[in-house]
Amino acid sequence: MPAAKRSAWRENLESLLWAAAIALAIRTFIIAPFKIPSGSMRTTLLEGDRILVNKFLYRFREPQRGDVIVFRFPTDPKRPFIKRLVGVGGDQVEIRDGSVFVNGQPLTGHGAFETRTYVNQGQFGGFGQVVQVPPGELFVLGDNSSSSHDSRFWGFVPRRLLIGQAVCIFWPPKRMRALR
Repeated sequence: MPAAKRSAWRENLESLLWAAAIALAIRTFIIAPFKIPSGSMRTTLLEGDRILVNKFLYRFREPQRGDVIVFRFPTDPKRPFIKRLVGVGGDQVEIRDGSVFVNGQPLTGHGAFETRTYVNQGQFGGFGQVVQVPPGELFVLGDNSSSSHDSRFWGFVPRRLLIGQAVCIFWPPKRMRALR
């Protein structure tokens, strides 16, 4: 094989390997796609929606109430879950009259909390129950409260299990939009 053909083949292979390494680094540390498996976040996210998750944002700022977050499920860390962040360490969370209260005040913002009715159920979401979120932990709820397996049932998400913030729906094209 002539040297020119070998070097062209080698150059293409090196380019392909570099592209794969860069793509892997981006997916591992910066942004990653996820597919929505259930209806627990309806109508914000529907089954089958594909989203992009910003994996580096929380290295520079703390998660905010109202963020749609992806995390590893506390009892099975291999499974990614997606929910809306309601409370952070030190917060007192209560579901009262269909609304979420944090530190005694109704939770507002992003339109998500004003337009949804939250259901009292589970070990951590009973009627009249005020839950104290431990330091370094998060309290999350699904937007589709009556069909969501969330912190009301299994408790808190350790901050170390946080993967990132869901930033947009990229598939299907007709649902493409930024998430709030």
